[in-house]
Amino acid sequence: MARNSVLILAFTSLCIASALADWNILTQRIRRHAVKDSLKTYCESWRINVELNNIREFEVVPQECIDHIKKYMTSSQYKADSQRAAEEVKLYLSGCCSLAGDGKDAWIFDVDDTLLSTIPYFKKHGFGGERLNASSWEAWMKESKAPALEHTLNLFHEIKNRGVKIFLVSSRRESLRSYTVDNLIHVGYHGWASLELRGLEDEYKKVQQYKAQVRKRLVKEGYRIWGVVGDQWSSFEGLPKPKRTFKLPNSMYYLS
Repeated sequence: MARNSVLILAFTSLCIASALADWNILTQRIRRHAVKDSLKTYCESWRINVELNNIREFEVVPQECIDHIKKYMTSSQYKADSQRAAEEVKLYLSGCCSLAGDGKDAWIFDVDDTLLSTIPYFKKHGFGGERLNASSWEAWMKESKAPALEHTLNLFHEIKNRGVKIFLVSSRRESLRSYTVDNLIHVGYHGWASLELRGLEDEYKKVQQYKAQVRKRLVKEGYRIWGVVGDQWSSFEGLPKPKRTFKLPNSMYYLS
């Protein structure tokens, strides 16, 4: 009897120990999932606040969020968000504008991550986790291999076919003109009215100041700027304000 009691006690202890071990493993898994979910929530909040222009002047994506930004910028959600922005432009154009047909109706597009994608570059440079190196980035631009963003390629031609003059206003340097033109034409863009790039006199201006001055010049020349599409808030800020602005998603870098 005593022997049986000892065996039962040993067996019970073994079961309890096994249950505790399983519970510890389960607890650890729950904790890992909780930490993972918490990090995902934090990084998505960071990304959204970049898009809302609440987070500004950041030099690098937080290290713990690099993978999250990578997943978003290469996801179907990024494409869907961009496509939705393009659809909103089309909806706006369908009822907003009394086009005069006098050659003075205008629309502005940014270039990088608006017409052309820099994702191939950032795949090799940490999706914003590395500080942006201007020399490296410009060397990549000189390869003229940036792919078109399909949603804005289609939008570009739809706006152009309405008789609206399209102006491309980029923060790229004037020295990159031939590479930029070759790249744009190669992927399907053609028929723009002007490509504005930063000259030597613009080198020390903030991007928003330079782009606002381009808009000011166009308005002075009699153009009606019906809208601007860009991936950076600096494409929209400053005076004169365009009638509408449409922001495309990009949380890999910030240009002010």
